Amino acid sequence: MMKADAVIVSAGKGQRFMEGRKKQFFSLGEKPILAHTLDRFDACPLIRSILLVVGREDQDYCLTEIIEKFRYRKISRIIPGGKQRQDSVRNGLDGLPGDAEIIVIHDGVRPFVTKEMIEESIRSAARFGAVIIAMPVKDTIKMAHPDGTVLKTLERESLWQAQTPQTFQASLIREAYLKATEDGYIGTDDASLVERLGKKIHILPGSYTNIKITTLEDLMLANLILKMRNHTKGEEE
Repeated sequence: MMKADAVIVSAGKGQRFMEGRKKQFFSLGEKPILAHTLDRFDACPLIRSILLVVGREDQDYCLTEIIEKFRYRKISRIIPGGKQRQDSVRNGLDGLPGDAEIIVIHDGVRPFVTKEMIEESIRSAARFGAVIIAMPVKDTIKMAHPDGTVLKTLERESLWQAQTPQTFQASLIREAYLKATEDGYIGTDDASLVERLGKKIHILPGSYTNIKITTLEDLMLANLILKMRNHTKGEEE
């Protein structure tokens, strides 16, 4: 199996969160959201190392209150993020070992990623080159005019909601980021940069519970998901 290294992106400013507090440090159960995410990657046997990207002002806090407190073994570096998510991921890619073969990119505020998602992503990326976790959209999607009226209804059967992890062969994602930087292109996710190279992106079904926590409503839902998982785990034991 190829060496897999993870970039966990957690440099968000939390503009959509209560009082501007950073969502990744809010408590979910007994731990910060970010710690739940790191738990999954630190425990995954196919992950060699984890590079954590956070705001420059949060580096010391993450070291003492998250990494040292919860005794993570695989976090190799904490590096500062950039102005936008794409800048933060690029910083992460630049900070990874030169011999990285598979790179797993994941949002720090998606705490319900599973071991199976991570491992399947790595295996599939080794085979195909580029893989995303995604789910079919459930709602009808409308394309809108700038004036707020409907332009057209999109074919729901062909629409998927992209999640993370998004996993790539290292040479491919590095080439995609280099090209995007040269062209001044800003994508909406990592896979969109690879698409520009004309490469196919393979889809692995994820889970509707693999939510990205960006609002207080998301946090409420996350607490319910956590309670359900803890209850199920308790019954199994």
